[in-house]
Amino acid sequence: MALVKYNNNSISDITTAGQVATGSLVPIKTLTASSSATLSFVHGTDGVVLDSTYPIYKFEFINMHPSVDTGSEMQFQGSTDSGSNYNTTMTTTAFYTAHNEADTSTQLFYYATKDQAQGTGFQPLSLYDTGNDNDQSGVGELFIYNPSSTTFVKHFISHYGGTSRSDYRNSGFVAGYFNTTSSLNGFQFKFASGNIDAGKIKLYGIKDS
Repeated sequence: MALVKYNNNSISDITTAGQVATGSLVPIKTLTASSSATLSFVHGTDGVVLDSTYPIYKFEFINMHPSVDTGSEMQFQGSTDSGSNYNTTMTTTAFYTAHNEADTSTQLFYYATKDQAQGTGFQPLSLYDTGNDNDQSGVGELFIYNPSSTTFVKHFISHYGGTSRSDYRNSGFVAGYFNTTSSLNGFQFKFASGNIDAGKIKLYGIKDS
């Protein structure tokens, strides 16, 4: 394909141009933790949208800081009854990587104790404790696909990592599906132990192509 160059004289003669992308990632809601036991996103509550408006929803975790550094795994569950219960059946798979600051230890393995087979508990995303030192936190992202579908199960994938209390950089990779054909209209996040001392969770909708 020939390369077309425009100079100062010819550029003024252009009457049409390709459509400028407006972006497919649409901000919906940000929740900021402050010694919070849980952070919950419920459709129709305080501007939260989790319906068929978007085929994919994305959660971003920004500097999630736990109040304790033992049992401080970030975890989540979904609701089919607008947040009255968070116990939807899911099947999941998980693997984990880590590397310490001293460069003396590395890890890579399937984390069989962190998966679920038709379980109804909260699913770990971080797969390891996040330290609660002032400079330690966790970050990540979670994608939910077609949560409002009443035909198919609802798939999700996530990558979440942070700094552990023993100064490891750890990364958890989790995928699974909510085994229900009821629409999911709420999601709740919490640490397995203690409060979310600080941090933000952002919810975005991703437009259809």
